Amino acid sequence: MPRTHTGRIPTELTRPVAIGREQRRTLAMMDSLLLDYPDDAFGRKFAAVETQVHTLPPAVAAEVTAFLDAARVLGLRGLQTHYVETFDQRRRCSLFLSYYAVGDTRQRGAAILAFREALQSLGFEELREELPDHLCVVLEATALAEDESHDTAVELLAAHRDGIEVLRSALEFARSPYAHLITALCMALPKIDEDTARSYLDLIQSGPPEELVGLGTPLPFPTAQPDVH
Repeated sequence: MPRTHTGRIPTELTRPVAIGREQRRTLAMMDSLLLDYPDDAFGRKFAAVETQVHTLPPAVAAEVTAFLDAARVLGLRGLQTHYVETFDQRRRCSLFLSYYAVGDTRQRGAAILAFREALQSLGFEELREELPDHLCVVLEATALAEDESHDTAVELLAAHRDGIEVLRSALEFARSPYAHLITALCMALPKIDEDTARSYLDLIQSGPPEELVGLGTPLPFPTAQPDVH
């Protein structure tokens, strides 16, 4: 079984579902909002997601709804405590995508730069305070990007499918309601072949070629298969 820096990739990956581009953009924004630390604005984010969840494919909507139901039971304080215990204190529950490829090594700087270059090539500067490899940042870019830029952002997520699946598996093992949000994301991602995924991991581990750094040149992200129909 292949593995990332922080754990083994689950043998069974989440099956994709048929989903339109606008539905995927909606889900990306929902996950970006809900996977963020639940601060005092969480109630407004919760309400906004609740009003739009019906627009998602039924299987995806069921996962998001399951998280909303669990969050309602936990309440804001309980969710805040759970968030810190889960994402700040568990290595396998990192929201930083490059961590699954290179961990806390010197290579991570190059990996983060690769993400920054990728987002800049899509027309996005720093979207928020987190590093550009933070899942919420990439999800927000995916939600805001349109047409071909959206497809490229989806490819970036799909290229890190192995790490995202490790995160999903770890959250399920921890019995965290956040597993529902990651499962919903995995359902919305297209498949990529094993060779392409391995090639991208090789790239992210070694960093972008020196001549690409700072030039705003799109990195050679792997090509994902089209939407499932």
